Amino acid sequence: MSKTSVKPPVRNTTRNDPAAEALRRFRLIFNAVKTHFREVEKKAGLAGAQLWALSVVRGTPGIGVSELANQMDVHQSTASNLLKALVAGGLVEVERSGTDRRALALRVSPAGLKVLKRAPGPFSGVLPEALASLDTPALIRLNRDLDKVIQALAVDKRAANIPLGQPDI
Repeated sequence: MSKTSVKPPVRNTTRNDPAAEALRRFRLIFNAVKTHFREVEKKAGLAGAQLWALSVVRGTPGIGVSELANQMDVHQSTASNLLKALVAGGLVEVERSGTDRRALALRVSPAGLKVLKRAPGPFSGVLPEALASLDTPALIRLNRDLDKVIQALAVDKRAANIPLGQPDI
């Protein structure tokens, strides 16, 4: 049995090609994100998503796992996995709260505060920060255009709630 390969259509890849220009723009964005996460890991010793979770807990003492997931716009299991690493590292303290002893109240430990002091910002990452700086009409246009790219890639849309700086847990 022989394998046949389907060749992609040949595109004009000159400097003026709009697809090549869009690809270069994506490279700029992805490389800025990767550079930020490398700097975070080097200075803080944490993955970017862990640092973000730690900063959310610091900003909302007593927060629970569900609210953390909500604030980070991630699935609750993702938030739980991020917390496991932070608790194991002694960066977050967990208390059982209220009458429902299953509910958790999270607080940043003194060790966690030290990590946050030495970590570069923004804690949520450079891409969320940049997107938050755009006005609503720009974001609506961007979302509409990115939907076309997503459709062309035929991606698993469940990946939308996995942070870019998510460690392999």
